[in-house]
Amino acid sequence: MKRLRSPLVPMLCIAALLALLPLVTAACGMCKLKYPEEINMADMSGHADHAGHMNSGSGTAGDGGSSCADMTEASSSAPTSSFEMTAYKTKVDIGGRTVSAWTFDGTTPGPELRVQQGDRVIVKLNNKDIDSGVTIHWHGIVLPCSQDGVAGVTQDAIGPGESFTYEFIARHAGTYWYHSHQQSSEQAQKGLIGRLIVEPRENSLRYDRDYAVTLQKLADKHWLTNGKREGDTLAAKPGERIRLRLINSASEVQWMGVAGADFQVVSMDGQDLNGPDVIRDQWIPIGGGQRYDVLLTMPQSGQVQVYSRNKEALSVTLGEGALPARLDKKGAEFDLASYGAPLDDGITADMTFDREYELVLGLLDINGKRFHEIPPLMVKEGEWIKITLKHEFGAEHPMHMHGHLFKVLTKNGKPLTGSPVYADSVLLFQGDEYEIAFQANNPGLWMEHCHNLGHAANGMSMMINYEGVTTPYRVGTKSGNLPD
Repeated sequence: MKRLRSPLVPMLCIAALLALLPLVTAACGMCKLKYPEEINMADMSGHADHAGHMNSGSGTAGDGGSSCADMTEASSSAPTSSFEMTAYKTKVDIGGRTVSAWTFDGTTPGPELRVQQGDRVIVKLNNKDIDSGVTIHWHGIVLPCSQDGVAGVTQDAIGPGESFTYEFIARHAGTYWYHSHQQSSEQAQKGLIGRLIVEPRENSLRYDRDYAVTLQKLADKHWLTNGKREGDTLAAKPGERIRLRLINSASEVQWMGVAGADFQVVSMDGQDLNGPDVIRDQWIPIGGGQRYDVLLTMPQSGQVQVYSRNKEALSVTLGEGALPARLDKKGAEFDLASYGAPLDDGITADMTFDREYELVLGLLDINGKRFHEIPPLMVKEGEWIKITLKHEFGAEHPMHMHGHLFKVLTKNGKPLTGSPVYADSVLLFQGDEYEIAFQANNPGLWMEHCHNLGHAANGMSMMINYEGVTTPYRVGTKSGNLPD
């Protein structure tokens, strides 16, 4: 007898698979992509069919021309801010407990570097004992290709006993951070991270105190705020205006709330928002690598708390007195698409673009391929590029672009109605679709990858290559350059 199959069976199977998805994603994050022995990330000419390329373009990045290694800052009379740091293994106190870590200058996060907009920043990095080598990627900073800190693309990883000096102009004021881009998924979570704050020459915002706060997951188990496992406490007086720069150095999305005060989101990824609204009781989703700056005024009595919806250790307490009431965990969520005031800059989704690409994000892949299998996005200096990002399956993907700032044009098919949003990352949840645009005005070889670093380590990483740009460096097991 033929057995009838209930329609509930496939539905239950789908539900079971969805329930297991976080576990599958976590497990995949433990299994690193198998790197090739050697690959030239500039010479991707074997990928004749550039997936998702809708407009024609010619040439490849590897057919002669300028070398990324030679692309440096021109000499200038800009004021200089110089630093020297050493990467080494040690033990750190995370607040009543000592744990092993990989550090810059013995701390994690490493030293906070504060510079002025327009400064020439010079940082000498020494490697004492990180056996696999180390680099510094200046996350969100627009700089010359040779200074981007990507092992095997812009430099060789710095071996034990070696050093490398980075030099760039801090052109854009804002909140940034730095981390190793050699085996990033391992080295960042072991502690090789720090903050870079570029203060504006002329400040359009008034505030009494300026704090930067790093949200961190150390050794894949310790949730820390500014290196402390039970949150951080910062001084603030009644009536003072506080700028709080929130940096999510972890891979997981952190939903951050402000309890006890109204606030404004004044900046995203270091870029100011236009006409920021005063809001209250909203959860802000900060993806891996993203930065949100909030501005608030301390109440006449009581404390203000800024904290994660899901991780108790990720919290900042400001001021003294009674604790504020907590936010409703199911409360309103911040939406970048409708926040702030519009401002016409002439960059729209229906303008003419020189090239258009579509990137479909899967569980751990882009357009069904991973890492060096993914055709690069080819561009030429001066062109305007539009990229459509579609998240079809899997956990959240904070997609980060090196070397450029882009504008977010649309979210789920609709133009943004609030402030223009310029950023170096965009956070996509399953089902999301964004259109972003940028001008190819910084020649080089640039990574585009998910900043859930476990995803990047498994292949959610690709290149944006300028035609004619080469590199003398190689990625792979032969060189030991592994820039996930």
